[in-house]
Amino acid sequence: MPLTTDRAKPAVPFAGSYRLVDFALSNLINSGLRRIVVLTQYKSHSMDRHISQTWRMSPLLGGYVTSVPAQQRLGKRWYTGSADAILQSMNALSDERPDYVVVVGADHVYRMDFDQMLQSHIESGLEATVAAIRQPLSLATQFGVIEVDKDQPTKISEFREKPSDPKPVPGDDTQALVSMGNYIFNAQSLIDAIERDALDESSTHDMGGDIIPYFVEQGTAGAYDFTFNEIPGATERDRSYWRDVGTIDSYYDAHMDLISTMPIFNLYNDEWPVFNQQINMAPAKFIHDSEGNQGRTNDSIVSLGVVVSGSVIERSVLSPNVRVFSRSLVTDSVILDNVEIGRDCTIRKAILDKDVAVADGASIGVNRERDIERGFTVTDSGITVVTKGLLVKP
Repeated sequence: MPLTTDRAKPAVPFAGSYRLVDFALSNLINSGLRRIVVLTQYKSHSMDRHISQTWRMSPLLGGYVTSVPAQQRLGKRWYTGSADAILQSMNALSDERPDYVVVVGADHVYRMDFDQMLQSHIESGLEATVAAIRQPLSLATQFGVIEVDKDQPTKISEFREKPSDPKPVPGDDTQALVSMGNYIFNAQSLIDAIERDALDESSTHDMGGDIIPYFVEQGTAGAYDFTFNEIPGATERDRSYWRDVGTIDSYYDAHMDLISTMPIFNLYNDEWPVFNQQINMAPAKFIHDSEGNQGRTNDSIVSLGVVVSGSVIERSVLSPNVRVFSRSLVTDSVILDNVEIGRDCTIRKAILDKDVAVADGASIGVNRERDIERGFTVTDSGITVVTKGLLVKP
């Protein structure tokens, strides 16, 4: 919140012309996995529209990406968890009858070849495989932590959700293995586990909280270390990059990872592209205003349709169709679609949601107390978020 006030989290815009769901879908497509269903429930309209407009595949080879809303096939109830979402959408599996099922979260920023993970899963002979990434021990308490068998380091011996005392990776006392929220299952094993879980009244019907621990208890769960995933065109700087953008701070930090000269996450890797909606807009333009002030930008991402007139943009991301007028300064900020920033404005360390209008002389991110008084969200780290469609006055 507040970026999810009007949309599901995977539909939140990212890096100008993308949405968060584009990263998961691009990874699947680039991995050769072409039969994809997106299970949706709350505030899904913008994501359903995005998928229908962007992710259209030729039916010639049988591939598709399709949204599957909560259908209430098992009664008049919504999904109660991610495992229940699969249970209530079991017809998608029975129609295709796959040997293996890949289950991924839709709100992470990363590149990953799932075919490599699939081959590792098949070779292991196990029924479930969890994608795992190494994180510093100090951060591991925020995730589901994977502990592996000493004699069989690809087999999970224990899976603990947000433990206070995470155990390190064997051979490295500074890092722990944590779950990325991506899984591969033998199809029938997944179906059996999901149906069994549905009968357990004490279960929360969650993939990470209930299904994976079940496979661990059975001794049939393995871990795939993301460190060994090879992506064409990747550099040492963005190798094994993964961000869970589930908070305002992590969403903001992920944007800042993009804008340096040598970005921590490189959007310009054409060998493993991140696909997005092709927008029909004019190119971006930087112009002098009537007073001779030059429109310019430094260390920023600027999307199609942007016009910067006599103002300065530094270390920021400007999404499509943004307008910034004379003598304004935008620094360290993320500006989403169709935002208009008037004259003599100052925007610092802020996120402006779509259709925000900033009146002449207004400032955002300059005075924390004033921002809070105006109803803006301000994080502990000092990021100010302005809600979609708001008019910001001086």
